[in-house]
Amino acid sequence: MTLEFLWYIPNTVEPGHRGDDTADGWGTLDFSTDLAVAAEKHGWSGALIGTGWGRPDTFTVATALAARTSTFRPLVAIRPGYWRPAHFASAAATLDRLSGGRLLVNIVSGQDNLAAYGDSEGDQAQRYARTKEFLQLVRRLWTEENVTFAGEYFQVENSTVAPRPSGTGPRLYFGGASPAAEQVSATEADVQLFWGEPLAGIADRIARLEGLSRSLGRAHAPLEYGLRITTLVRDTAEEAWRDAEAKVAKLADAQRAPRPQFFKAVGQQRLLELAERGEVLDSCLYTTPGKFGGGGAGTTWLVGSPDDVADALRAYAKLGITHFILSDTPYKQEIARVGDQLLPLLS
Repeated sequence: MTLEFLWYIPNTVEPGHRGDDTADGWGTLDFSTDLAVAAEKHGWSGALIGTGWGRPDTFTVATALAARTSTFRPLVAIRPGYWRPAHFASAAATLDRLSGGRLLVNIVSGQDNLAAYGDSEGDQAQRYARTKEFLQLVRRLWTEENVTFAGEYFQVENSTVAPRPSGTGPRLYFGGASPAAEQVSATEADVQLFWGEPLAGIADRIARLEGLSRSLGRAHAPLEYGLRITTLVRDTAEEAWRDAEAKVAKLADAQRAPRPQFFKAVGQQRLLELAERGEVLDSCLYTTPGKFGGGGAGTTWLVGSPDDVADALRAYAKLGITHFILSDTPYKQEIARVGDQLLPLLS
């Protein structure tokens, strides 16, 4: 089984992302390039580049980083609605060709400041129906000529993308835990991304997605699976847990007390509810950060020595996870530490 390991580039102009204490450079090309080059140097195949309105445009940043690296694979987060499918298909095909086939794409359908960039909010069913149509049209534009498509949300007439992307196009990563999201992933995505849930929860979701792929008539290669999670690695388990608890204490001091956090996204809410089951689940899945650090990859952490965390990731791999997007802060320091200490154990 071949495993892929990506890091994370925060892509924000505001310092302090997830507690990173780097003072200067946020939002500059040199800052992001430094992280991308470090990722190449320390064994990572690439990095997820975050997206959101009010942040640097993710695709522009990815293009610049591809030009300044040689093997680094940008996993570019993009949103249907921010992008029209034909415009995106052309931009992605161009970057894919210019970079020698290095582009990866993460489709994001979660909520954002939609009105700020001219989009409108629909209900969950509408958002995922539009995403499905977006993916279907993009795939056709990457593989066919003179595409005519008249859908509920998007239309093109006699549309041909030039240049063509490598093969059938960049690999499409996708997240989401709601039934509507899982139906899109089961039929249209290449890689389903999970947040850092316990092993049993991931196993249940993989089984459900496998069943959906069969029942809904998936037309593509079998769906693959990925994990996006924070990994706090130190030389010893004792040192790792001491630093993890210190980090959480610092988050708690900044917030003063746990505040209820209500995420509409099903996957985010599932993560926050894990803390009710215990501070540490499975071998080393730390749930307490979610009380103070927000959602997403900062909600649960894998904590321990390199061997501890490697064992935990191997357990996910046994379930069928083959793509791992890891991170910790300070980003540059941890690119080197985690890359040098953890990745050789998993090769």
